[in-house]
Amino acid sequence: MSLVPGSPFLTHIGIDESRVVPGRHPFEIPILENRLDVSLTNPVTFLVGENGSGKSTLLEALAWRLGFGLHGGNRDHAFEESVDGHALGRALDLRWRQRTTTGFFLRAETFFNFATRLEDVGSSFSRYGGKPFHAQSHGEAFLSLFEHRFEDGVYLLDEPEAALSPQRQLAFLRIIHQLTTPKIAQFIIATHSPMLLAFPGATVLSFDDGRIHEVPYDETPHFQLTRDFLASPERYFRYLFDQSNDA
Repeated sequence: MSLVPGSPFLTHIGIDESRVVPGRHPFEIPILENRLDVSLTNPVTFLVGENGSGKSTLLEALAWRLGFGLHGGNRDHAFEESVDGHALGRALDLRWRQRTTTGFFLRAETFFNFATRLEDVGSSFSRYGGKPFHAQSHGEAFLSLFEHRFEDGVYLLDEPEAALSPQRQLAFLRIIHQLTTPKIAQFIIATHSPMLLAFPGATVLSFDDGRIHEVPYDETPHFQLTRDFLASPERYFRYLFDQSNDA
């Protein structure tokens, strides 16, 4: 069966209870103590929630299951041995509209390691725009990767906004649109960026409250807090800088 633009490759993420190891990390995370049951209906899905809610853990497990390098990369870059992801990855129950092994895992906090490893093994950067990542700024390197390396496939991105200015976040949104409209790419993105979350038609899944549930963009704390702060920053400063306030 051939996919058409706008259709996701991966359609469901569940968990095989027979492979869960109670008490072992990461199975003590609240979202995993409840039954993991995530449907993916759109080519772009955002994962939101406070730090420690399990977004990155799930992305790493998906990357491990798909055979991607856990410091970043695709199936050609599985050179690291000590990154989390394998325990939950083995327990995931995935369903596909059409299975693919094409894609990439971007882990913002270990992108430096990925770039260094490419240089250490003498990889050609022709597939990444022709210029080594370490010869570019962090944001330039991210955009070079997105523009030259992303095609059809499944792309797992952990906080891609970490290196992107607001202007480059807009450029990244354009790239997502170009890859999901004429082409067939699926993005699952953990982010704190209200700009990225505004992508038209995307699904936003919240990991807060110990469960995974869909929320409208304008009901996310990311949108509401940013909107309210920009409307009246002095009100927040009065509260934040009040020495009598311990919150």
